[in-house]
Amino acid sequence: MKKIFAFVPALVVGLAGCSGDDHWGYSGSEGPENWSMLHAEFSACSGKNQSPINLTNFIESELPPIEFDYGVGGEKVHHNGHTMQVDFPRGNAITVDGQAFHLLQVHFHAPSENRINGKSFPMEAHFVHKNVDGELAVVALMLEEGSKNKALEHVFDDMPTDDGDAETLKFKLNANHVLPDNRDYYRFNGSLTTPPCSEGVRWLVLKNSVEVSKAQLERFSDALDDQTNNRPVQATNARPVLQ
Repeated sequence: MKKIFAFVPALVVGLAGCSGDDHWGYSGSEGPENWSMLHAEFSACSGKNQSPINLTNFIESELPPIEFDYGVGGEKVHHNGHTMQVDFPRGNAITVDGQAFHLLQVHFHAPSENRINGKSFPMEAHFVHKNVDGELAVVALMLEEGSKNKALEHVFDDMPTDDGDAETLKFKLNANHVLPDNRDYYRFNGSLTTPPCSEGVRWLVLKNSVEVSKAQLERFSDALDDQTNNRPVQATNARPVLQ
């Protein structure tokens, strides 16, 4: 069943201004190739620094470690019409460029939006953060098919199947438990991957993936009525991809 998705402010954290009647989706006339024409405030979707991209042609750089300070769990999983999203309270943050970026939410795309050296992954998780100036930083984590993911078990088990619904998790989600032990990363400047596609987002793509089971991937797909929710890769243009 084809779904028409409505603009949901929670997904584009802190970037309000579009009404709830602004529809967009992942196929047909509301698909990614038309986003910039659907609404005046979506014009950035045709910009030169858009995400996702195919990460390749890396530039060697001494990237400092991301300082993760996660500890307060997310309590509910939301079906917002685009994806499954877990919101987080204050008490979770990363430090990048000497600034604290507070974790707002984690959501999922299947298949992955970014690619690494041309490789697509079955799923990608986006950990969305914002600093006091309203600037965004997204930590992207690739998920491979394999063993059941214990850290995300209750997120997948409790996913609501109806757009707009939310379910309370049996156990709070600790975002730190989702991440791999090795947190080396690639970095590039990009945008939100959904309308309004605002640019100026710090992208921090972890080099190491984690596993999810085939059943977990199917659970996500079923909850979204088998609708894929990944924006195609965009032109990298002159942007460097650091590693």
